[in-house]
Amino acid sequence: MNIIITSHPTMLIKNSIINIILVISIIFFAGNPSYSNDIQHKEALERSLQGSHRSEGNRLRDKFRRPVETLTFFGVKPNSNVVEITPGRGWYSEILAPLLKANGTLTAVIYDADLTDNAYLKKLNGFYKKKLGDNPEIYSSVQLEEINHKSPVFDLDSSADFVLTFRNVHNWAKSGTIDEMFRSFYKSLKTGGVLGVVEHRARAGTPLSQQIKSGYMTEQFVIKTAEKAGFVFNSSSNINNNSLDTKDHKNGVWTLLPVQRGLSDKEKSVYAKIGESDRMTLKFVKP
Repeated sequence: MNIIITSHPTMLIKNSIINIILVISIIFFAGNPSYSNDIQHKEALERSLQGSHRSEGNRLRDKFRRPVETLTFFGVKPNSNVVEITPGRGWYSEILAPLLKANGTLTAVIYDADLTDNAYLKKLNGFYKKKLGDNPEIYSSVQLEEINHKSPVFDLDSSADFVLTFRNVHNWAKSGTIDEMFRSFYKSLKTGGVLGVVEHRARAGTPLSQQIKSGYMTEQFVIKTAEKAGFVFNSSSNINNNSLDTKDHKNGVWTLLPVQRGLSDKEKSVYAKIGESDRMTLKFVKP
């Protein structure tokens, strides 16, 4: 007896559809290498984010700071030449260093402890250097550029693809060094290079004195400062917006996480529900 096996028409249709989808996918990815590269870059960022070198406390801030989305918006890739300005305790360095270690470059611009009498800046310098030294597997390729905090002039030979600064602008506005900083950013970037700025955002029209006091800066002030240094404003993103932040806290932006300055335990619990500050995310280009 001969047995004849035939495929059900529905199964034939499903198989045909699957084959068509596969062919279309192959054609799409072959004709759109940038799309494939974008996926690879995002995956590399995710791996840096999940690295075991990151503390649990720093991981908890990811939901507020959205580093993958932020760095993707700026355009940072694993082979980029990146300069991070005054990285503090290195929250973003934890992500950037492993991302760039193999094929890129990370230069951290920090304040020279020998050129300041500010105890906090001296301590910060030591903390950051220790962080790098304690984990050479992650940070051995990080380059340091130490500057005078009273006259922060530096020039990295127009070699950088990106200059990035996270929540620093208010400090420079207060110290009166903001124009020098932005001019140094400009000199350090190659033509077409990107300046990425994340900063606590004040309401439009807030007087400069109140901006400095509260730690919240207006987008207009930051854009004007960058343009004065020669940059062209490219675009902004809502990635780091926080609509819960009313920006009228008794201790300014430092009332919120992660600082929570001058709060009782009960107040800390209340303010923790707001999260971190509402922030602008701005991209500028050196023409």
